[in-house]
Amino acid sequence: MDKQNSLDSYIGRVINEFRKKQGLTIAEVSEQSTISRGMLSKIENGQVSPSLDSLLRISTALGVPISAFFKEFDNGGEAAQLVTTDERLEVVRRGTKVGHTYHLLAYDSGPNKTFEPFLISLDNKSEIFPSFTHEGKVFMFLLEGELIYRHGKSKYHMKPGDSLTYDASISHGPEELIQVPIKFLNIIIYPSSKP
Repeated sequence: MDKQNSLDSYIGRVINEFRKKQGLTIAEVSEQSTISRGMLSKIENGQVSPSLDSLLRISTALGVPISAFFKEFDNGGEAAQLVTTDERLEVVRRGTKVGHTYHLLAYDSGPNKTFEPFLISLDNKSEIFPSFTHEGKVFMFLLEGELIYRHGKSKYHMKPGDSLTYDASISHGPEELIQVPIKFLNIIIYPSSKP
């Protein structure tokens, strides 16, 4: 029984962490997963044992494999991870609402997430003035297209092969889409957790 309560709490914390790292509210995940807000809150707080069906719907809404919810439970070590082109998961993040497509390239879960690598695509339907702020530092590498990218009050003209590193707590986002489609690699590096 203690083991089950421990697993429920662990799964709840992992789901909560995935949701917050993606900047999503309980209401947004609730809508995507068709699980009530109240039930989702109970799952995140470890107050109920979620069914496999519920976990599958939550994993789909968060764009992570269901195995990510169990990955580090009773796991003493780390392993390598291969994500093939056809296994990349499209995830929902705040930018999804303004036409950005996010593919998560690695699944780093658990209480000490260190980074998240994304392949982000923009097309002519993408809104060009959204502002984003979140924790961490970002390494951005432009693969395709051309754009003006804004960070704080500065603007950077980027072409394929250009990279930009910035503090994500400062407002940032695309300012002008010069040549679409645009694809770039974004690696969010999170601050070390404090002991």
